[in-house]
This record gives sequence, C-alpha cells and structure tokens, in this order.
Amino acid sequence: MPSLEKSAGLSLSPQRQTLILGLLLVLATLALYNPASHHPFVNYDDDRYVGDNAQVKAGLRWETVRWAFTTYDEANWHPLTWLSHALDCQLFGLNPAGHHYTNVLLHAMNVLLLFAVLQRATGMVWRSLMVAALFALHPINVESVAWIAERKNLLSMLFFLLTLGAYRWYAIQPRISAYCLVALLFACGLMSKPQVVTLPFVLLLWDYWPLRRTPSPKPGDLSPTPIPIKTWAWLTLEKVPLFALSAASAFITMRAQIAGHAVSTLVKYPAALRVENAIVSYARYVQKAFWPGALAPVYPHPAGNLNSWQVLVSLFFLLTATSLAIALRQRRYFLVGWLWFLGTLVPMIGLVQVGSQAMADRYAYLTLLGLFLLVCWGAADLATQWRLPSAALAGAGTLLLIALALAAHSQLGYWSDNVTLWTHTLQVTRNNFIAEDSLGNALLMEGHLEEAEPHFQTAAAIYPADPVSSLNIAAYELQHDHLQAAVSGYNKTIALSQDARVKAAAFTSLGSIYSRLKDLPRARESFEAAVILRPRTIRAWMGLGLVAEKTNDFGTAVRAFSKACAVQPSDVVYLLLAHSLEQSGRQEQALAATEEAKRLTDNFEQAQQFTRALLAQ
Repeated sequence: MPSLEKSAGLSLSPQRQTLILGLLLVLATLALYNPASHHPFVNYDDDRYVGDNAQVKAGLRWETVRWAFTTYDEANWHPLTWLSHALDCQLFGLNPAGHHYTNVLLHAMNVLLLFAVLQRATGMVWRSLMVAALFALHPINVESVAWIAERKNLLSMLFFLLTLGAYRWYAIQPRISAYCLVALLFACGLMSKPQVVTLPFVLLLWDYWPLRRTPSPKPGDLSPTPIPIKTWAWLTLEKVPLFALSAASAFITMRAQIAGHAVSTLVKYPAALRVENAIVSYARYVQKAFWPGALAPVYPHPAGNLNSWQVLVSLFFLLTATSLAIALRQRRYFLVGWLWFLGTLVPMIGLVQVGSQAMADRYAYLTLLGLFLLVCWGAADLATQWRLPSAALAGAGTLLLIALALAAHSQLGYWSDNVTLWTHTLQVTRNNFIAEDSLGNALLMEGHLEEAEPHFQTAAAIYPADPVSSLNIAAYELQHDHLQAAVSGYNKTIALSQDARVKAAAFTSLGSIYSRLKDLPRARESFEAAVILRPRTIRAWMGLGLVAEKTNDFGTAVRAFSKACAVQPSDVVYLLLAHSLEQSGRQEQALAATEEAKRLTDNFEQAQQFTRALLAQ
C-alpha cells in the first residue's frame, strides 16, 4: 500500500484523486444500504423514539425543542437526537422510508468524513480509504444504520469526526476560536449520544499519532503538516474544558438512567459478573470484527453462566494484545489503534450495566475504528517490509471489501421485516427472552395472535420477572375474554415493571377491564394511575373521561378529554369533549369543539357514530 500511495496518483492531482475516491465511497455506501428505505419501523424502540412518541410526531416546534432539552425519556439525555427524529416527522410523517434514508445518508456522511479526516491527518490516501471502506461496509455496522432508533449512534459519530477534523485545525493554529469550535462540536456529539464521552482521551491519542504533537519525534516521523510540539502536561491541561464537558455529560446520563431505572440491573449483576462479562465481551468484539457472523440486535447477558475458561482465555488474549501494542509502540498507530478500541468501549462494556444485554453491535460503530486503523496501517507496513507488489495488496483488499459487502447485504436483509429479524435473532442466540417478546409482538401486529402467544410464554419461562411477557400474556387473555386472568396478568406486570411506559399500558388496560365489569371506581383509579405515570397516554385520558361521563362528573370528563385533545387531536376526541362541554352547560365551547372535530375529520358522520358507540359502552 505504500507504493500505491506513490504511484496511484500519477495521472490525477491529489485533490481530484481524493474527491473521486470519496465519491466512490459514498456511492458504495448508498448502494449497499439502499434496500433499507423499504424496511418498516422495528418493533423494538422505534415506537418509543418515533411511532408512539407524541412530541416527536408533532414535528419541529418550540414545545418539541423545550421537551427535547428537558426530558429524560428512554433513560437518556440526547436533545439533538430527539430534534432529528422530530425533523423527520415534519418532513416524512410516519413513512419509515424517509426515516431510514436519513440514517443511510448520515452513515454515508460519516464514511466520507472519516476518509477526509484520516487523509488530512496522515497524508495517506489509500490507507485512509481502506479504513473508511471497512467502516462503510462492515456488517457489524448494519444495526446502527438499519435501526431508526439508533439515529443517536450516527449523529454522535458525525460530531465526533467533525471534532477530530476541527482539532487538527486547532493543533496547527492554536486559537481560542478554533478551540471553541472543537468544544462546541464535542458538546453536540454528547447531546446526540453520550457514548463519545471518551473523546478527550481519544484526542490525546490523536496527539501521539497521527498529529505527532508529542515531544522528541523521530526523524521521518513528523506530521504531514507542521504542528507545534507540546509537552504531555500541556496536552493534558489544554483538554481540561473537554474533560469538564465529559464529566457533565456523565453526570446527566447517570441521572437520566437512574430516573429511567436503566441501571437497576447493578443489583441483578454483581460486580464480579460484570467484570467477567466485560472481559469476554472485549474478546467477542475483536472476534466479530474479524469474523462478523451470528450478528443480532440483542445478546442476552450470561448472568453468571460464563465458563471460567472463557474468561481466562479472553483475559490472556487482552493482556497479550496489550503487551504487543506496547512492544510495538514505535509504530505509533499500533498502540493508538489498540488503546482507541479498549478506551472507547469502556462506557459501553457493562462495568456499569445499563439494560440486560451482554454487548451490542451498535457499540462497535465507534470503537472498531481503532482496530481498522491498526490493521490497515499494519498491513501496509508489512507489505513494504516483505516487498509485496502493490497490486497484490490492492487485490486482497478489494476481495476483503467485496466479502464484507456481501455479508452486510445479507445482514441488512434480516432487518427487512420484524418477523424475519427476530426469527434470525433466535437462531443465532440462546435464552433470549427479549427476542421471544419481540417476535411475539411482530406476529401479533400481523394478526397472528395464536402464533404469538407461545413466544410470550417462552419469554416468561426464560425470565419469570420479565414484565413485557407478562403484559403480552395478559393482553392475550383479554383478547379471549378471560377477564380475571387478564386482571391478574396486568397486576403482575405492574408489580414487576419499573418502566413507566409498561406500567401505564398495564394500568390503562386494567381501567378498560374494570369499565367492562362496571367497577367504575377501580376503572377511574387505574386510568388516573396511568396518566400520572405517562401524562401523554391518550387511551388513559379517554378512558378517564368516559368513566367520568358515566358518573356524571362532567368537570373531570372535560379536563380528561381536553388533555386527550392536547396529546393527540382527532375528530372523535373533540366530539367527546363537545359532549362533555354540552352536558356541563358550556354550549359555546361545545360548538367550538364540534367545529374543530369537523375540521379534523374525513367523515364526520362516521366519527359521530363512533363517538356515540363509545359513550354507550
């Protein structure tokens, strides 16, 4: 590859060559991921981020901006991600094609940025191209692109790479304005997803290589652009404001995850189990980097079922690789690549357990760049040392990229529909109660209730404390008019769950059952509990309003239907509000609500019939 660096640009200027190669990277990325535009929303978090999120569905407006910067929804604080989803809803509504293609375009931008940032920092076109191509086509990155809810991954990487590019500008000409730009871009990355919290440490590695801002560089080991040399103390001190941003982000993230009960698994997984899983997961990420098979959205936590030999072999591998990186530190990229991989994984490796997964493909989106750097620069140096023809190296690299693209295309196909995705997940993982729940839900959405129910039962058998399977089993009982069994199931869900959304759904369904049983006091209690947990649960507000109507409490009915109108305005909700206002003697307001219903409806007579049916239940 070094000879390629010298010979490939004979007929083209360096700028034109870089431009053409960048365009080819973008075209290859878009071609690979184009099928994603035909995929649906995934029934795992996509509803929470888009489909059932009233604030996001409302599009970009001041209320959405305020909410995005103040909410801890989904146990995270990532306002720019929320605004990105809201913009998609503004442009595309709930058509998943537009949401998917935004992800694809963001990934293509990241590929191009990675190529440009590396090429500018190292002066090496072909090595940088290969790193960017690996990043573009590697199957492990399919999850981050094909899953709309992982927009946060793509956005945070975009700002991460922009920060690296701005940092080089600052290193060449240290100025306050350049540093402020670095800090601003870093803050935007943190506001997209806090996984980039390790960026100040990455910048110290970037100082060592490829910027070579560290003292006493060897002859021939200089940066392609003259950059002032600084001491390690100075390099560390200049990043104190960035470390402060990291600390603030970590504090906010922990508050968000505690509020969302996302770190409750610390009790479930003691420190020793978390350390063992982290050691094995590090080795598994390396394995999947070099052999990306059996990829899945969810890898169940082993929860103490790891064999001692797995932990010992993984630990031996990590210690050996680290020792080798230190021994080869004269080749700076080797140490930087390995420490990049180890360090950027620390927030996601499970030492502080968030959720119930052992590891996740989406966590590799940033971290595997370190391994890609190490491999591409190492292969090029070996080829030079062994005097391999540049054509042989280029041919091997091309074959590798073709193999990865084919594997990524196959992996992308599993995301084409929910049943296919979760069926495949169950084929490549074991004891995966989340996949069982998700497959059951996918079958339920397609109307296959009887096929779905065994998956809910299997999930409950794998993990009896799973509130989602309990919720789904209760819904199955309700569908079959087994009301008492359904009540027991929903009460079990409420007892098991710490998720406000799940508990609100259970309380809402309980309220509906008690309404059917004419136990109106309990129905009201259930609906009120639901709206306290999730104030934007429209079904609960409507249920509360209908119960209040039945008890002639028209004041409460007006308040409930007004809240429902604010959450999700529709013709039926406004007609219910009009009825309550009329019963309260507020004729003018009732007429205004009726006019609003007419404005929103496509079939006013049908809306009236449906409203009368609700009131008559």
